[in-house]
Amino acid sequence: MTTVTHTHDTRHDPRRWWALGALVASMLVLGFDMTILNVALPTMAEQLGATTGGQQWMADAYVVVFAALMLPAGLLGDRFGRRLMLITGLVIFLAGSLLGALAGEVNLVIAARAVMGVGAALITPLAMSVLPSLFAPDEQGKALGLVSTGSALGLPLGPIIGGWLLDHFWWGSVFLINIPMVAIGILACVLLLPETRNPASPRVDSLSTAFTVGGLGTLIYAIIEAPDRGWGDPLILGMFAAAALLITGLVLRSRQVRHPMLDMSLLTQRGFLFNTVAATLVMFVLSGLMFVLPPYLQAVLGNDTLGTGVRMLPMVLGLSVAAKFAPPLATRFGARAAVSAGLVVLAFAALLGSRTTTGSGYGFTALWLSVAGLGFGLALVPAMTGALATLPRDRAGSGSGLLMTLRQVGSAIGIALLGSLLANVFRDRLDVTGLPAPAARTAGDSVVAAHVIAHRTGSAHLAASANGAYVHGMGVVLLVCGAAALVSALLAAAFLPNTPVVRRTEGEEMPVVAEPAGNA
Repeated sequence: MTTVTHTHDTRHDPRRWWALGALVASMLVLGFDMTILNVALPTMAEQLGATTGGQQWMADAYVVVFAALMLPAGLLGDRFGRRLMLITGLVIFLAGSLLGALAGEVNLVIAARAVMGVGAALITPLAMSVLPSLFAPDEQGKALGLVSTGSALGLPLGPIIGGWLLDHFWWGSVFLINIPMVAIGILACVLLLPETRNPASPRVDSLSTAFTVGGLGTLIYAIIEAPDRGWGDPLILGMFAAAALLITGLVLRSRQVRHPMLDMSLLTQRGFLFNTVAATLVMFVLSGLMFVLPPYLQAVLGNDTLGTGVRMLPMVLGLSVAAKFAPPLATRFGARAAVSAGLVVLAFAALLGSRTTTGSGYGFTALWLSVAGLGFGLALVPAMTGALATLPRDRAGSGSGLLMTLRQVGSAIGIALLGSLLANVFRDRLDVTGLPAPAARTAGDSVVAAHVIAHRTGSAHLAASANGAYVHGMGVVLLVCGAAALVSALLAAAFLPNTPVVRRTEGEEMPVVAEPAGNA
C-alpha cells in the first residue's frame, strides 16, 4: 500500500491562504520573468555586444530548460518532499537571478537564464501539487484560479516592470527585481507549507531522465529555431527526428521498468488525458494572442514599453473575473460544460480580434482582449482542476509535472507555428518598392525593423505599409487561433468527462463525490 507522509493536515488551517499567497508570489515572478527580458534585450545587446543569435538564446535558454526538466522535477518532489524541492527551486532561481545581474558577457547571461529555468522547472509543478495538501477539494478550484491568475498577471507585468526599471536603472535590474520576491517566497514556504512526500514513489531513473531532458530539449530547440532556419532545414529535420527517437525511447523505457518516471497509466485515465489536452490547446491559443499583441501595441499604435504592458491588463481583468466564477460554474454545470464554454468564448475573442484594422484604435483591442481573458480563465481553471483531481495524492508531483510539461510544449509550439505564419504573411504583404536590397531584407524582418527603416529613409509609405501588413498578419493568426479554439471546444464537448465536483466530508480523508446539477 502506498503511503503519503505529511506533517499535519492544514486544510482547515487559516494560514493556508497565507501559504497560497506565497505560491502566487512565486508564480508571479515566473510569469513576468517570461516577458521582462524582451524589454531589456535591445539595451543588453548594445552593452554586451550580443549577436541576434545571442539575444535569442538569452531569452530561450530559460524556456528550453524549463520545459525539459518539469517532468523529473515533479517526481523529485514526490520522492524527497514537495516543500523541500519547492524551496530548492526557489533558491536555484534566486541564484540564477543573482548570476544574471552580475554577468558581464553574453554567455554568462545565457548560463544564468538556464539556471533560472532549472529553478522554474522545480517551482511550477510543485506549486500546483501542494494545493491538495493545503485545501479541501471544494476549495481547490478557487486556489488553482488564484495561482493561475498570478502566473498570467506576470505576463503583462513583465513589460511594465521592465520598462520602468530600464528608465531608472541599468539592465541588470531586471534580474535583481526577482531576489526580494523569491526571498519572501522561500520564507513563506518554510513557515507555512506542510511537507508531503511519497517514499514509495519511483526512483529518479537516470536513463529516463536523459531521454526526457534530451527529447523535450531537442524538440523545443527545433521549434524555436525552425521559423528562422526554415522548417525544411536539414538541421531542424534532424533535430525533430532525434526528438522523436528520444521520446520513443522514454516511452519504451517507461514500459520496461516497474516504477516508471513517465507514468503512462496517467494518460489512460480519461479525465487526466482530456483535461490535459484541453489545457494544452488553451495555452496554444493564448500564446498566439500574447505573441501578436505587443508589436501591434508598440509599433502600430505607437506606445512605449511601459504603455504596452499597461494596455495588456484587460486580459488579466477578464482572467480575474473568470477565476472567481469558473469553480461555481463547474460545480453547477460540470467541468465539461465550463471548459467547452470557455473555449467558445476564447474563439469568439480571437475571431473578434481578427476584425482589427489599422484604424481600430485601442478601445476595440481592449474589448476583445478582456473577452479573451474571460475565456482563458473559464476554460483553463476547470481543465487544470479536473486533471489534478484525477491524480492520487501519492503521484501529485509527477502528474503535475506531466501536465505542466505538456502545457509548456503547447505554448512553445503555438509561438513557433503562429510566429512563423505571422512573419510569412507580413513579409509577403509589405511593399518595399524602391528600397535597396539590404534595407528591404531588414524591413521584412519585423514591423519594428520596418519602422526603423521608414524613419531613416523618411518613407511614410513604408511605415503605412508595415502597419497594414502587420495588422493583416495579426488577423490571419487570430483567425487560426479562433478556429483552433472552436475545434478544441467541440473536442472538449465530445470527449471530456463531466468531472464531478468533489466536496470534503468531515472525517473523510478521501473526497466524497457530488454529481453536478443536471446529471441526475
